[in-house]
Amino acid sequence: MVLIANDKSIHGQFPDVPSFHASFVDMLAMRRVARGWKREVYCNRQMAQTEPIRGVPMSKAVAGWPSEAQRRAVMSWLTRGGPFWEDQNRHGRDDWIESDGEVVTDSAVGEAAYRCINGVSTGLISLAPSDWNTSPVSVAWRLSDEPTDQRSVEVENWWDAGSLEAVLERTAPPLASWSQLAEVAERRFDRLRFSDGCFKPVTGLPFAKCSADRLAVCFAILNRLAGCFDENQARTREGQRIVDQHFKGARALFSDSAETEKQKFKRQLTFDDPRKPGERALFGWHGKVTHQTIRFHFSWPILADEPVYIVYVGPKITKR
Repeated sequence: MVLIANDKSIHGQFPDVPSFHASFVDMLAMRRVARGWKREVYCNRQMAQTEPIRGVPMSKAVAGWPSEAQRRAVMSWLTRGGPFWEDQNRHGRDDWIESDGEVVTDSAVGEAAYRCINGVSTGLISLAPSDWNTSPVSVAWRLSDEPTDQRSVEVENWWDAGSLEAVLERTAPPLASWSQLAEVAERRFDRLRFSDGCFKPVTGLPFAKCSADRLAVCFAILNRLAGCFDENQARTREGQRIVDQHFKGARALFSDSAETEKQKFKRQLTFDDPRKPGERALFGWHGKVTHQTIRFHFSWPILADEPVYIVYVGPKITKR
C-alpha cells in the first residue's frame, strides 16, 4: 500500500501553534509506523505552504517547534527529503476529481483516488482534528461533463498511529521464523534497541508463530509506552493507561522479578549494559509470553530521553 499525507487536512483549523504541534506529532508517529513496515509516506511539495493556523503558513508554525531535532526532521521531509508524489503522480491538473462536492484535483486526495481507481492500493494519513477525519473518503473521477460518466472509489484514511499500525500488521506477511521476528522487531519498533545476540536464546526453541506474534504485540506495547511523554518529559495520560493496563496486577504482561529471584538468579539476570558500555547490570524487568514460557528482559525505568533496551529474548530464566 502507498501512503500519502493528506494536505487537504490542513485548512487553518488550529487555534494556535501548540495545538498544531500536538496534532502533527501524531502524523509523524504514523510516518514512523509506516517506515517500520517498509513504507514511506509521500507528501506534496506545496504542503509546507499550507496554513494550519489562519494566516500562519506551515513553515512558520514549524519554526516554533520546541524540539530542534523534530523541527529539522519535519522541514527536511516537507521541503527536501520527501518523497513527493508529484515526482511520480498518476493524475494531471486537467483531471476532474472531486470529493463531497469539493474539487480535489492536484491534491493528495485526488492522487490517492486516481491510483486506487487504476489498481494501485493507496491510502491517506490526515491531521486531527480536521474536516477529513472520516474513512473511507468517497472520491469521484469525472471523465466528462456527463454526470453518469465517472468512476468512483473509497479511499482509506487514517489519523492515528494505532489504527494505521493495526492495518499494516494485518496485511504484513506472517512471521515464519525467529530470525524474521528479530528482523521485523529491529526495523519496526523505533524506540526499542535490541542488544547483539539478544534473540539467540529463543532460537533454541522450536519456532511457534503464536509465540512470535505475541512477542511482537508485547514489543509494540513497550514501544508505545516509550513514546508517551510530553514536552516536560512527564508521562502522558495514554502512557499511564498503558501502565495501569499492562504493568499492574497478577496477570500483568510486564513485571519486575521478585527480590528472591534477583538474589537466586543474579548471575543469569545480569547482562552487558547498553546504557553504560563496558559495564554489566541486573535486568529484572521482563515481558511474558505464556506459550513456551518465553520472557524478554528490558531496561527500567523507561525515560523520555532514551530508548528501551532489550537484552534477552528466550526461555524463562527464573525457573524453579
